[in-house]
Amino acid sequence: MVDEAFAPVTSELYMPDEEIVRNAYVQDYEALYAEAQQNLEEFWAKQAEKLHWFQKWDRVLDRSQAPFFKWFVGAKTNIVYNALDRHVKTWRKNKVALIFEGEPGDQRSYSYWRLWKETNKFANVLRSMGVKKGDRVTIYMGRTPELIIAMLACAKIGAIHSVIYGGFSEQAIADRIEDAQSRLLITSDGAWLRGNIVRLKDIADEAVKRSPVIETVIVVKRTGHEIHMEQGRDYWYHDLMSLPIASPNCESEVMDAEDPLFILYTSGTTGKPKGVLHTHGGYQVYVSSTLQWVFDIKDEDRYWCAADPGWITGHSYIVYGPLILGATSLLYEGAPAYPYPNRWWRLIEEYGITILYTAPTAIRGLMRFGDAWPNRHNLSSLRLLGSVGEPINPEAWRWYYRVIGKERCPIMDTWWQTETGGFMISPVPSVALKPGSATRPLPGIDVDVVDDQGVPCPPGVDGNLVVKQPWPGMLRTVYGDPDRYVQQYWSQYADKGWYLTGDSARKDEDGYIWVIGRNDDVIKVSGYRLGTAEIESGLVSHEAVAEAAVIGVPDQVRGNVIYAYCILRSGYQPSDRLREELKEHIRHEVGPIAVPAKIEFTDTLPKTRSGKIMRRVLRARALGMPEGDLSTLEE
Repeated sequence: MVDEAFAPVTSELYMPDEEIVRNAYVQDYEALYAEAQQNLEEFWAKQAEKLHWFQKWDRVLDRSQAPFFKWFVGAKTNIVYNALDRHVKTWRKNKVALIFEGEPGDQRSYSYWRLWKETNKFANVLRSMGVKKGDRVTIYMGRTPELIIAMLACAKIGAIHSVIYGGFSEQAIADRIEDAQSRLLITSDGAWLRGNIVRLKDIADEAVKRSPVIETVIVVKRTGHEIHMEQGRDYWYHDLMSLPIASPNCESEVMDAEDPLFILYTSGTTGKPKGVLHTHGGYQVYVSSTLQWVFDIKDEDRYWCAADPGWITGHSYIVYGPLILGATSLLYEGAPAYPYPNRWWRLIEEYGITILYTAPTAIRGLMRFGDAWPNRHNLSSLRLLGSVGEPINPEAWRWYYRVIGKERCPIMDTWWQTETGGFMISPVPSVALKPGSATRPLPGIDVDVVDDQGVPCPPGVDGNLVVKQPWPGMLRTVYGDPDRYVQQYWSQYADKGWYLTGDSARKDEDGYIWVIGRNDDVIKVSGYRLGTAEIESGLVSHEAVAEAAVIGVPDQVRGNVIYAYCILRSGYQPSDRLREELKEHIRHEVGPIAVPAKIEFTDTLPKTRSGKIMRRVLRARALGMPEGDLSTLEE
């Protein structure tokens, strides 16, 4: 039985402009999707042919040891050859690859030639430090070009990089260093954030004390404040880069397609971080193909993914994907609203950004300041917008579309995971959009919404989001723990060979997918399964609410009841009257079953550095329980 109160709004369609369709890389989504369905391996081989390979593959896909799939078996490659080396042999040599603006306002730009030279020099520095193919290197830095150079230099010589976002705690870093068994750490003295210095080197020093496997620390000078440098262990990046060891010539190591490229740690339900492992061959094919389809990257574009290179979004769509496609990207160091709420809009105007890709959290945060700040700036250069990280509520979608995109820029609402390597469900610029829906799977991706037994759910009924076929960008294992890989992702539908995403979703009558959220973020009230995103979207659609988070707390009668936390917009004050108004609003917007039992007004919400709300912390607070490890919190 489907409760119509919870069916997504599907009548609201936004059609792309004819010119956008005419110029899109994918003009006919249905045809490309059908081509992939007809012959999956032939389809991915065709995408792989666009890249350089030192040696072609013997086999596109090896399923013999499923779920440990192998892609482009026997092929030899290196992702950095495709991201840099091949470009410096063409006219792109002098094209701008990267524009950087620091939070204090300093600016730098790197042509493909300069980025290639800097990468080569640092690759040679790493080699001189004893780093070799297969070694793990931990990177813990702020959002500067040196972070990207460090990643590329590791990959160029066949080392496996493990980037840790520059805001994790000492113990979180130590745990990741220990798990990866890294002997070399690359860090910065500090980073700028909201006008303050984040003292990264101090944090790194403490982490190294707790994880003595580290033998060498290379430090990038960014903020220039005084730090401790331990003789014989710590070296300044700029000193090393000025030595003869930093030769600008460095051949890319010939790697097997299945050789590891990077480990990226992501939160697990057990509390122990999982080291998600990606490889050179399939990953490069997948991120470059999906970026071209979804964001329609052209040589004249200036693309800005406003994430951090330390997260999977940054790995795939700041570093590797754009560079493989020969794009020009913007990298901004600091906070979106510093020193004023127009910082992002000024950057778009100043640099002529054509594509903006960011998180709903950032959109909602900037929305709080009203329309006047973006309206002060000329945003006419924009032609595409994007969303990543969590389901975007329709109210934020409409604001993004109307105020930032001026009702002419389609919004590419992407669903994917650290584990998937790249976009899985997303529009392309030529399809009709529905606010709040990631639309349909990309070509080569076979997803479905099923119940616990694997039976497809009818339209409007929520279930488990699964992927039915392997894809090139998929994780290969959990580093050092293959049993966890099998258990977490493949065990529930082992007889069918399906990947379990861990997300709940629904399909509508058009086949559009509406991601509800993590299964552990689903609240069951009186037998109904309600997604946190659905209720939060309803709250934020009220004019008084800037951000919202909801959790389920136990109730003897209803199983769970809904507990809501709301941040109010400027000009609104907490009151009992507003609480009742919000409850009535939810009753109208979502349905009576979704009305919160309690609404608490707050100034902040506990979030990870990537902007995701930590509902387990809110749940612990509501129940008066210990909050657990808070090392991943932003504040």
